[in-house]
Amino acid sequence: MVLDTSITSIVATIVVTLLIFRFFLKTSVLQILRKWWESFKNFFHVYQSYRIPQYNEHFQENQLYRKIFTYLNSLPSLEDSDFTSLFSGSKPNEIFLRFDTNQTVQDTFLSAKVSWMNEISEGEGNSALVLQIKKKDKRRVFQQYFQHILSVVDDIEQRKKEIKLHINFGTEGTTRWRSMPFTHPANLDTVVMDSDLKNKVKSDLEQFLKSKQYYHRLGRVWKRSYLLYGQSGTGKSSFVSAMAKFLCYDVYDIDLSKVMNDSDFKMLLLQTRNKSLIVIEDLDRFLIDKSTAASLSGVLNFMDGIVSCCGEERVMVFTMNGKDQIDQTVMRPGRVDVHIHFPLCDFSTFKTLASSYLGVKEHKLFSQVEEIFQTGARLSPAEIGEIMISNRSSPSRALKTVITALQTNCGDGRRGGTMAGHRLSESGSGRGGGSGDESGDPGSIFFRESVHTIREFRNLYGLLRLGSRRREENMDSGALEKEGSSHGANK
Repeated sequence: MVLDTSITSIVATIVVTLLIFRFFLKTSVLQILRKWWESFKNFFHVYQSYRIPQYNEHFQENQLYRKIFTYLNSLPSLEDSDFTSLFSGSKPNEIFLRFDTNQTVQDTFLSAKVSWMNEISEGEGNSALVLQIKKKDKRRVFQQYFQHILSVVDDIEQRKKEIKLHINFGTEGTTRWRSMPFTHPANLDTVVMDSDLKNKVKSDLEQFLKSKQYYHRLGRVWKRSYLLYGQSGTGKSSFVSAMAKFLCYDVYDIDLSKVMNDSDFKMLLLQTRNKSLIVIEDLDRFLIDKSTAASLSGVLNFMDGIVSCCGEERVMVFTMNGKDQIDQTVMRPGRVDVHIHFPLCDFSTFKTLASSYLGVKEHKLFSQVEEIFQTGARLSPAEIGEIMISNRSSPSRALKTVITALQTNCGDGRRGGTMAGHRLSESGSGRGGGSGDESGDPGSIFFRESVHTIREFRNLYGLLRLGSRRREENMDSGALEKEGSSHGANK
């Protein structure tokens, strides 16, 4: 009985092994035969190839390349490729496939089979997507196939609505962008700023988005530039993030230390897309130290030169700690349209921070904090915010720590303006037009446009003459009063 059982087990094992071997052999043979059959069929077909490069001859990004690349990454057949790249997504446990270099993926449209390859030219550093389609199918499906691709991509982009952050990196002879998801949580609702000022900036951005025809009628490029200036920690970077979220624009953050020369600087701008926020931080440090390869002339051409006109619907943002020592040619009309000052924290801003960080709208220590602010003591919103975060479990301890920090900094000469002092001339309110008030007062916003009508200049000239006439009359009346008083004294 034992022998019979052993023999039965051995026979069963052999049978199972043969079945498994037969299955794998059959599968492998079928795959090989399928590939041979495809090659045999292809031998009798004439194919036509189309190349879609990533950049055009002017080194600007080919928008069709981007859209097709997005489409190919959405194809289910990407999983059936010989190899592909896997990446983790923004959500936990999310994994997605990405079309890789020199990879081939198949697609079918209206029963026509096409193939795509992602190739790269090592010398040029310019990727390209290559479409291969049978000539007999080209006339029947070519136009409809590309319309299908664009339609699918529009749906994908509408569903995703993902803002990207692009940073520049330098290589020998070239400068390129790398991108990543832009996940900064700041938005215009969370930014600590005077509500009046915030609404005016919102209005200006909304007006810009609707002004394509207006700019074209004036013969101007549809772009707008902002200067954000103020000491470190006053919220300039967070405000840039909030602008990007509000506009739903990709962010291109230019690191001037990675710019090799003025030509690279131009290439960077040419390779940005429409609907983008182009940012240069700490521009004053670069202009004063001149520690990078890009020159002042390169910066000026970047701001409003011919190259800056190669693309539209862009917002340029420059940040500085202060603009007093900056060459005024940088600030002239046409280069910077809107100036926004970010002051140090005052009592009004402090109360907003306390409400956001600590959930406290009123506290017995508020009066003491207000008294210290009235002496001229100032800290940046970032400094006060950090204190509140560290002591968020105890609002009283947080406020006491803020008071100590303010008292320590009271005599160090740091003087900032108040957020309550935000000012904007009525002529520029909400329209981004007219000539604003650039008094340099803390917390001010200054809108400037370089286009003025003859009537505006006449009105300005009339006001100047009126003011001059009034000063002359005041001087004459003052002289008469002085003469009269001297006569009275003589008597």
